Amino acid sequence: MLENNYTMPTEFLLVGFTDYLPLRVTLFLAFLIVYTLTVVGNVGLIILVNINSSLQTPMYYFLSNLSFLDISYSTAITPKMLVNFLASKKSISLSGCVLQMFFFGCFADAECLILAAMAYDRYAAICNPLLYSALVSRRVCVCCIVLAYFSGGVTSMVHVCLTFRLPFCGSNIINHFFCDIPPLLALSCTDTYINELLLFALCGFIQTSTFVVIFISYFCIVLTVLSIKSSGGRSKTFSTCASHLLAITLFYGTLLFMYLRPTTSYSPETDKVVAVFYTVVFPMFNPIIYSFRNKDVKYVLRKLLDRTGTLK
Repeated sequence: MLENNYTMPTEFLLVGFTDYLPLRVTLFLAFLIVYTLTVVGNVGLIILVNINSSLQTPMYYFLSNLSFLDISYSTAITPKMLVNFLASKKSISLSGCVLQMFFFGCFADAECLILAAMAYDRYAAICNPLLYSALVSRRVCVCCIVLAYFSGGVTSMVHVCLTFRLPFCGSNIINHFFCDIPPLLALSCTDTYINELLLFALCGFIQTSTFVVIFISYFCIVLTVLSIKSSGGRSKTFSTCASHLLAITLFYGTLLFMYLRPTTSYSPETDKVVAVFYTVVFPMFNPIIYSFRNKDVKYVLRKLLDRTGTLK
C-alpha cells in the first residue's frame, strides 16, 4: 500500500560539500580550474592522436577513446556541481538526475572495459609481437569500443530504471554532490535489496571481469619481461606499461571502494571525498599520466610545438 501512495519528487536537493559561502567559492574556483584542465588536456590528446600518423595505432586509438570518456563522465557531473557551489538552492530536476545517473554510469562502466582492452593491447604487443596485427586488428579495436559503450549503456539503463521505480516517499534531499545510486537508494522507503543485489552483481561483473583480463595480461607481460636477459631491455619494455598501470590503480581503487560494498557501510562524507577523485580529479590526471610518461606522445608534441614556433 505504501508504494502506491507516493509521489515522485519533481526535483532533488543536493547537500554538496558545505554551506559556508567563502569555502564554496574557493571550491568553485578550484574545481573550475580542474575541469578546464580536464577538457583542455583530454581534447588536446584526442587531437594529437588523430592528426599525427605515427600515433595511428591501436594503443592510441584506445587512449583517445579513454580521453573522450574522461571528458564525458566529468561533464556529466562537474558543470552542475559548479553551478550549485554558487546557487542559493542546490537542486537538480528529476529528469536532470536521471540523465546524470545514466551518463555517468554508462561512461564509467565503458572506461573499465577500455582499460581492459588497453591491457590486452599491451599483452599482444609484448608477448606476441609477431601476431600483434592480427590479435589487435582494426576490426578487433572497433568491436572492443562498441562493446564498451553498449555494455555501459545497458547496465546503466538497468540501474536507472530500477532506481527510479522506487518510492521516494520521504525526503528528497540527496546527501551527495551528484545523483549517484547509493545515496538515492538511501532515500527510498521500501526494501532496496534487489537494487543492491543488481548493483553488486552488474558492477561486480564488469569490474571483476575487466580486472581479471588486466591481471592475466600483466601477469603474462611480467613473465615475458623477466625472460629478457638485458636489464635495459626489461626496463624499456615495462616502461611502456607504467602509465596504464598507474591509471588502472587510481580508477579501480576508488570504484571498488564505492560500489562493491554493502550500503550499511555507506558513509556520506567519506564517499563524497572519494567520489570527487574519480569523477573530477582523475579525468584531469589521465592526459598528464599518458603524456609525460609516454615517449611517443612527448616526441609528437615537441615536434608540433617546434613546427608552430617555426611558422611564427
